[in-house]
Amino acid sequence: MLGIRKHVLVATFSLFTMGATVSLAQELPASGPLADGKISEEELAGILATAQQQLIRLSDAATEEYQQAILNADQAMPSAWMLMKDGKTVKRLNLDGQVEGMPAAAKIRVYRAAFKSVARKGEINAAAILYTGRLSEQSDTEVLVIEHEHRLGVSGNKVIGYKVDGGDIAWAAPVTQTKPFQWFYDAKEGAS
Repeated sequence: MLGIRKHVLVATFSLFTMGATVSLAQELPASGPLADGKISEEELAGILATAQQQLIRLSDAATEEYQQAILNADQAMPSAWMLMKDGKTVKRLNLDGQVEGMPAAAKIRVYRAAFKSVARKGEINAAAILYTGRLSEQSDTEVLVIEHEHRLGVSGNKVIGYKVDGGDIAWAAPVTQTKPFQWFYDAKEGAS
C-alpha cells in the first residue's frame, strides 16, 4: 500500500441552528420518537453520533482513495464522494467526462451543484469534495481540504496539512472550519 500512513479523520460538527429541527422532522414515522418534531438532548446526541460515524466512514474512504492523487501531485484535481442513503455505501461522484479540462475551482462548483441535485432527491446521506492547495499564497504548506455535508444538519471543512516524503504522506493535525449549508439545505439568512 505504498507505505502510506493512514489518516484518521475525526469529524467536528457545526449544527445548522433552526434548520435542524425542521429537517430532522421530515420523513419521520407518525409514531416514532421524533414524531412531535422536538429533539431532546439525548436524541440530538444520538443523531450527531450517527452523522459523525457516517462522515468518518465517508471521509476515510474518500481520503484513502484520494491519497494516490496526492502522491502523484500532477493528478491532484478535486474529486467527490457520496455516502448513499443506506448509510454504508461510499461511491465516487464520477463527472470526469463533464469536468475534464476544467480548472479546479470550476470543478468544485460543478461537484457542489451535482451534490445539491442528488441530495435534495434523498439519494444520499452525506457528501464530500476533496482537493489540495496551499495554506496561503505566502506559505509552502500543502493542505488537503475535505468539504463535507450531512443531511442531519452537519456541515464543515477539514483543512489538513501534509508533506509527501519518499512515497509516504505525513499528516498534520486537522483544523475544522464552518461552512454554510449548500447541498442538502439552504442556509438561513445571516447563518454561517
